[in-house]
Amino acid sequence: MGKLTDLEIKGFIKSGERFEQKGDGDGLYLRFRSADSVPCWLFRYRLAGKQRIMHLGSYKILSLAEARRTAKELRARVALGFDPATEKQDRKRAVAAQSSPSPTVGALADDFYGTMIFGRWKSPHIVKARIENDIKPHIGRLRLDEVLPTHVANMLKSVLAQRTNSSTGTCLQYTKRMFDFAIKRGLMTSNPAAAFDSSDAGGKNPPRERWLTRQELASLFDAMRRAKGWNYENTQTVKLLLMTAVRKTELIAARVEEFDLDAGIWHLPKVRTKTGASLDIPLPHQAVHCIRELVRLGNNSAWLLPARKPEGRMIPHISTNTVGEALGKYIIPLMECPHFVVHDFRRTARTHIEALGFPPHIGERCLNHKLDGIVGIYNRHDYIDERKEALQKWADLLELCERGGAAVIELKPAKAG
Repeated sequence: MGKLTDLEIKGFIKSGERFEQKGDGDGLYLRFRSADSVPCWLFRYRLAGKQRIMHLGSYKILSLAEARRTAKELRARVALGFDPATEKQDRKRAVAAQSSPSPTVGALADDFYGTMIFGRWKSPHIVKARIENDIKPHIGRLRLDEVLPTHVANMLKSVLAQRTNSSTGTCLQYTKRMFDFAIKRGLMTSNPAAAFDSSDAGGKNPPRERWLTRQELASLFDAMRRAKGWNYENTQTVKLLLMTAVRKTELIAARVEEFDLDAGIWHLPKVRTKTGASLDIPLPHQAVHCIRELVRLGNNSAWLLPARKPEGRMIPHISTNTVGEALGKYIIPLMECPHFVVHDFRRTARTHIEALGFPPHIGERCLNHKLDGIVGIYNRHDYIDERKEALQKWADLLELCERGGAAVIELKPAKAG
């Protein structure tokens, strides 16, 4: 089937020929149902393995050339993992919020996120999580002209009871910015969160020292085998977080194209690292197996950990909270050990790598930490071979822990080299 032409489309209108769809190529279709006064444009695409359809507008307001240009732009968004239909809905909500004489805090939050955060911030999902999980549930239904400082105080109290001081402080930070945004838009005259500071959010968290012993690691693997409600994808994710010692956001937002599995290297781009420098991470053979399993389960997704419920999601991969919340709900209660969080896996890896006989600077580079002092300034060696050996021995130890048994606990540290 060839591409459509303006002459052909005008012929359909003149003759009154009706049809469900006629393709122009690359996802662009024209529909002319009996109920339509003029034909309309549709854009079809697949995201996370599912077919999506987006209405672009009628032929009366969108010419063939304009429709093709719009479809091309949308295809580029889909290739980056975004859902154009969801973005369109969010823009409609934002417009509705602005036209309302006194929009709700929830509508303001959507407008703030769509205008100031999404597409601008390196990790917009962090802000989205605080909005959806903390701000909206507590004050989202209030109209802007109803919000008082007491509402903010009650929100912070409730959030602090469920989350860390750091997460509560982040919630307060975004709440303040959101209301400042409303003031700039002329929707509010004062910020009801302005009087609150970090002390109202619990203050700073003390430095964490938690790490998992070999016995606790063996218990972790055993719990992941036994827990009901825990899934196979989560197990592979936990293994990768332990074996690679990366930050959870670096793994969760990873694209499949970053991994060279034949060479056993993960090319982590600088735009996704905390240090702002790219990093080649050597992958133990056990990690390569986990990645292949996740790719197989991803249904041809561009993401290593695609969103499991993509409808209505603003991000194409799983949430940064998915694995941590599942650990707290299904795994940690079975282990009968002190509480831990996903970030403690990095400290666990760092501790065991040094216990295996590797020097501290190798452990630091395995965590993608910059070396301190004069060493960090003049020593630009990336220690790729040393890191490869350290991470492989660490993965071998984890494999022993997964098998379980008293031998794991009594295993003596190995010396590097």
